Amino acid sequence: MALVGPRLRPLAAGGRVRPRPGPRPGPVPGLALAAAGVATAWLVHLAVPAVPVLTAAVVLGVAAAHAPWLRDRVRGGCRPGLTLAAKRLMRLGVVLLGLRLSLADVLGVGWWTVAMVLGVVAATFGGTWWLGRRLGLPGDQPVLVAAGYAICGASAIGAVAAVRDSDEDDAAPSVALVTLCGTLAIAVLPLLHGPLGLSDAQFGRWVGAGVHDVGQVVAAAQTAGPGALGEAVLVKLMRVALLAPLVAAMVVVARRRGRGATEGRRPPLVPLFVAGFLAMVALRTTGWLPAPVLEAAGTGQELLLAAALFGLGGAVHLPTLSRTGARVAALGLTAWVLVAAASYAGVLLTT
Repeated sequence: MALVGPRLRPLAAGGRVRPRPGPRPGPVPGLALAAAGVATAWLVHLAVPAVPVLTAAVVLGVAAAHAPWLRDRVRGGCRPGLTLAAKRLMRLGVVLLGLRLSLADVLGVGWWTVAMVLGVVAATFGGTWWLGRRLGLPGDQPVLVAAGYAICGASAIGAVAAVRDSDEDDAAPSVALVTLCGTLAIAVLPLLHGPLGLSDAQFGRWVGAGVHDVGQVVAAAQTAGPGALGEAVLVKLMRVALLAPLVAAMVVVARRRGRGATEGRRPPLVPLFVAGFLAMVALRTTGWLPAPVLEAAGTGQELLLAAALFGLGGAVHLPTLSRTGARVAALGLTAWVLVAAASYAGVLLTT
C-alpha cells in the first residue's frame, strides 16, 4: 500500500494507481430513450394511421439497437432502463389491460379453450424437446427451447435454467432463438390473418396460443383491434400460468438428479402481474369504474406497452442471432411451425 493524497489507495503493477470503477448506469437514460421512442411511435401513427403505435415502437426499438450513432448507448448506459421498461412496464401494461375484460368475457372463453391451451402447450413442449434431442443439441438446450416455445419465451427459459442450474452456453442461444422467432411472429402472423380465414377473435386466440413472449403477443394481436388483443392476452395468460407446474416438475427432476438452484431463486407459483390482471378483470366486472377512468386507463396501458415493446426491440441483436448454429435454427423453425399449426388447429376446433 502507498500513500496517495490523504487516503490509502492500492497501487497497480508498475506503480500506477488503480482507477476506481465508475458508477453503474441507472435506469433514467434508458427510460428517457424509451419515452422518446414512444413519442416517435405516436408521431408515426398520427402520420400513417395504418401503422399502430405498438408496432412502430417495436420497429423503432430494433432500429435503435442497430443504428451506428445510437447502438452503443442502447447496449451500454441505456440498457438498465430499457430492460426495466421491457419487464416491469410490460407487466404494468398487462395489468391495466385487465380493465378491458369483464368476468363475463372470461367465462365466455369456455372449458374447451382451456383444454386447447393445455393441448397446445403439451404438444409444443413434448415435440420440441424430442426434436431437439434427435438433432443432438448439447446440454439443456432442448428442454430450454421447449420451455420457451411452450410457455412464455425468455422468461420460461430463465426460470427453467435456474432450477436446472443450466450452463450459460445452453441458455444464451436458446434465448436468442426464441427472441428471433417471436419477433418474426410479430410481422408474419398478421399477414396470415386474412388468408387463413380467421375472425378477429380467432386470430387473437391463435396469437395468444402460439406466440412466445407476452410483449410479442401484444404486438402481433393488436393489429386486429382491441377485441383480438383481449382474446390474445387472456389465452396467453393461461399459458403463463402453466409456468408454475412446469417449473415444479423441473424442480422434482433436478432434485432427483442432484441438480438445481437455491430456494431463493425459485420463481413464484403465481406471477404477480397475472394476479394483478385478474384483479383488474374483477374490478371491471363490478361496473364501478366510469367511462372516463376506463378511457384514461386504456391510454396509460398503450403508453406502457409501447415503452415495453421499444425496450424489447432494443434487446434484439441480429448479428448474434445469426450465429446460433444450423441445428438450433432448424429446431427453432420447426418448433415455430409446430406451435403455430397446433394452436391454429386448436382454435378451429374450439370456436
